[in-house]
Amino acid sequence: MSLLDLGSPPPKAPTLVADPVWLRPIRIADFAAWTGLREESRAHLTRWEPAWRPEEMTETAFRQRVRAHWREMRRGGALPLIIFRRGDNKLLGAVTLSNIRYGAARSAVVGYWIGAPYLRQGYARAGLTAMLDYAFSAMGLNRIEAACQPENEPSLRLLEGVGFKCEGRARAYLNINDNWRDHLLYAIIAGDYRAACENA
Repeated sequence: MSLLDLGSPPPKAPTLVADPVWLRPIRIADFAAWTGLREESRAHLTRWEPAWRPEEMTETAFRQRVRAHWREMRRGGALPLIIFRRGDNKLLGAVTLSNIRYGAARSAVVGYWIGAPYLRQGYARAGLTAMLDYAFSAMGLNRIEAACQPENEPSLRLLEGVGFKCEGRARAYLNINDNWRDHLLYAIIAGDYRAACENA
């Protein structure tokens, strides 16, 4: 089976723009760029993510990942978007809303990563802000949650910089490279986000 043979087209999803980046869902044609950036950033990313098995970087694994993303998007349970730099369309990383809930909760969890060559240049902040704008306006969500290891100071500064508030500490929250790691639990609600935007 070729990489292009997915059996169904990608789901319709938004293209978000927030200078200096733009975001869209992942496509099969992104395999080389995505894999290249992840490999180049392995030493950085695996400090904060579960360890990668060798087979996770294959074309087959990538195809399965894309299929899973598309299924979740169609179901309405997630919105995974990849981040590009405007001007040269360089792939920079990704931001994902998952565990999207409507009804009385109207909430989701956000996660993100930026490739090592593009750290501390404002790209993660722009991508996260674009996602928050869309989640609170177009999707009508009320609460976005995030979890971050206490040692990941750049990520903590990013969350706090866009208005997230720390709500507590979860012990042994995720298994990262065979170690159960504590995480700080953050959240931002729509009213606070809108007020911060109006006062910016």
